[in-house]
Amino acid sequence: MRRLLDAIYGAAMVAACLSMLAIAGLVGVQVGGRILDRLLVWAGASPLGIQVPSLAEIAGFLFVGAAFLALPSTLRAGGHVRVTLALKLAGPRVGRVLAGVVLALALALAVFATWHSGAQALDSYAFNTMSFGRVRVPLWIPQSVMTLGLGLFALALADELWQVLRGRTPAFRAAEIGREEEAGR
Repeated sequence: MRRLLDAIYGAAMVAACLSMLAIAGLVGVQVGGRILDRLLVWAGASPLGIQVPSLAEIAGFLFVGAAFLALPSTLRAGGHVRVTLALKLAGPRVGRVLAGVVLALALALAVFATWHSGAQALDSYAFNTMSFGRVRVPLWIPQSVMTLGLGLFALALADELWQVLRGRTPAFRAAEIGREEEAGR
């Protein structure tokens, strides 16, 4: 089960990275087109007018996908902002209880957000809601990616909470300990 979950979190991170690469590629085409047009005008030729229609909107959709799909791996890597100083001062036993409570609350919020994001995506699909840009994108597509990211984040939170409830060190804490040991060398 551990391998399956790690593979799912890893696939979501790969998708997040591909989204960021797609943004970079689209922006690169747009900027390259503008530079080429300037050079052509400067040389006395007609500009080609290379541009990516609805770039800002599409890049926004890709960025939302990247941000939400990266949530599970970022959690497990200890990349989310946490108050580790308070947990260290509380001691291991109280720290474990606090981590469990916080994970349970975060899980409840993530499930709530996933539910409502999914409901919004279903409404957008049912009413055929489209974006406003020149390239009309059905809004259920980016909303579904956001819902998937939130769902995977809820799964990762449940995974971490399960580790805490079993008395094991959650992955985010193990990652933090590893960084602390590395910094102490």
